Amino acid sequence: MTIDDDARAHAEKKARIKDVKDKLYATKTKEKGLLVVHTGTGKGKSTAAWGLVMRTLGHGLKVGVVQFVKGRRDTGERRLLERFPDLVTIKVMGEGFTWETQDKARDVEAARAAWQEAKAMFADPSYHLVVLDELNIVLRYDYLEIAQVLADLAQRPHMQHVVATGRNAKPELIEAADLVTEMTLVKHPFREGVKGQFGIEF
Repeated sequence: MTIDDDARAHAEKKARIKDVKDKLYATKTKEKGLLVVHTGTGKGKSTAAWGLVMRTLGHGLKVGVVQFVKGRRDTGERRLLERFPDLVTIKVMGEGFTWETQDKARDVEAARAAWQEAKAMFADPSYHLVVLDELNIVLRYDYLEIAQVLADLAQRPHMQHVVATGRNAKPELIEAADLVTEMTLVKHPFREGVKGQFGIEF
């Protein structure tokens, strides 16, 4: 086969693929606010949510963030997002992971207060995206009732997107979601004694 023959065969193959893709994409006509879940044991669940935040801000659209667990620790993403006060609302409601607080009643109270903040964002159609950071953790421990959470999510504006992060997503949340990604742990430097790094963990 000559170089010209190879180039022609390649172009014909790609044209056939493009035709199939174009026909497939033409059938996708619905628009709706998505419920997205990032779960699994691997790193990157919240990080992926921050990527969606950046994408949303790039379009000049409004974002709400409720952090259920991670507490008051200074983080790079919070520092960055605070530079956009007209477009971003951040509610840091957690007091740290459960092994840090060691106070179930306080954790439950914090989770419920955070959910009230989330509901206020659901009620405001100007929020294009709402991030519920580590929601899956408080649901795992039954600090919030999953049935009520799903009911409240179902009442949000039709075009509002919501992202819930955290390990061990409840099966009911996964079932209700439009998009679910499970991060799989393959290798992590923590196992080799490496502590969290600026710009990587926080």
